[in-house]
Amino acid sequence: MNQKTVSFETYGCAVNKADTEYMAGLLKDSGYGIVDNGYIRVVNTCTVKTPTERKILKRLRELEEEKRRVVVSGCMPSAQPEITEEFRDFSFIGVNIRDIVEAVDETRRGLRFIRISGQGNILGLPKRRLNKLVEIIPIASGCAGDCSYCITRKARGSLQSRPMEDILERVENSLRAGVRELWITAQDTGAYGLDSGFSLPELLNEITKIKGTYRIRVGMMNPQHAIKMLDDLVECYRSGKIYGFLHLPVQSGDNGVLKAMNRRYRVDEFREVVERFREEVNDLSLSTDVILGFPGEDDKAFQNTVDLIEEVKPEVLNISRFWLRPGTRAEEMKQHPTRITKDRSRVISRIFREYALEKNRELIGWEGRVLVSEKGRYNSLVGRNQSYKPVILKTSRDVLGKFVNVRVDDATFYDLRGVLV
Repeated sequence: MNQKTVSFETYGCAVNKADTEYMAGLLKDSGYGIVDNGYIRVVNTCTVKTPTERKILKRLRELEEEKRRVVVSGCMPSAQPEITEEFRDFSFIGVNIRDIVEAVDETRRGLRFIRISGQGNILGLPKRRLNKLVEIIPIASGCAGDCSYCITRKARGSLQSRPMEDILERVENSLRAGVRELWITAQDTGAYGLDSGFSLPELLNEITKIKGTYRIRVGMMNPQHAIKMLDDLVECYRSGKIYGFLHLPVQSGDNGVLKAMNRRYRVDEFREVVERFREEVNDLSLSTDVILGFPGEDDKAFQNTVDLIEEVKPEVLNISRFWLRPGTRAEEMKQHPTRITKDRSRVISRIFREYALEKNRELIGWEGRVLVSEKGRYNSLVGRNQSYKPVILKTSRDVLGKFVNVRVDDATFYDLRGVLV
């Protein structure tokens, strides 16, 4: 096997995917080949949920048994550095992706490399995109919040917004390279600029001034930030270049639970942001997140969450059972039995699937324009309409990266199925 080859396994969010792209770019510029089964394996980890952590640990043990040369990166080593003692043959960095070349060089020589530190501004680094049509742009690192259950801030630190001029330069370079879809991402995009005097609407306005035919997907923002810039934010979405997609996590429909979570908003503020967007942004898709079985969530609090979901009917619903994370304040709270969190998850999942299928089936017969931005399963292509709904297409035509007209002829609870017209 060629010793100057590297493969990646990436877990977690869009920020992690962007980190992998930058690490691959740095390694490629240093003479390494990026392949499916490389001499060195880089495992870019996520630590936000216990099931994901267990999956990663299982994978690391498999690689250990196979005697593979491994570099572990990402949030897990940064938040839980004791993992370096559990896998004593592996090298470790955290979110400090600039160190990846040195880490891989040392690992290839049979040495062990351990350096876990902060990230800094990465936007000027070389990059190898996972999808040549999609540019993932981390506009900030770290978080301005302090949720009682979250371990990610321990990994990525406090908020550090990227300079606006660096972001705009990355956008322009990406569009010149043929990118058609921009993902504006961060742990909380709504917090952008709180540490530097800028704001997310200011950034979005500057991006949409850049000439070209492309679309922007704005990543997750928390309600306490969105509500403070609501007028300007809604106005940005009218540009035509931003998908009508709002990822606004509520986590619970109960104010008491939100307080225990140390979420810095109330349910009515979440509801106000949603109502305003739905009134003023055509064909909006709302994505939200809920955590079920949080300590102190009694039957009434859970019912409040059920009622909220049935009221706002988000088009995308990310459902998580509460999992205890080490070193968090929630670790000290009295936990629910597993069966309760499982039952509550099943209830919410059933409600979502039923109304989501009904809403999507109402779109059968819809005709309109989509941007075809990725390859799907079974030789299909995936397009996105203006509300970022996935439309699965079966066609032999070369339409990847193009805007095409489609007609929806079927639907599932998750996506639409269509044909070219």
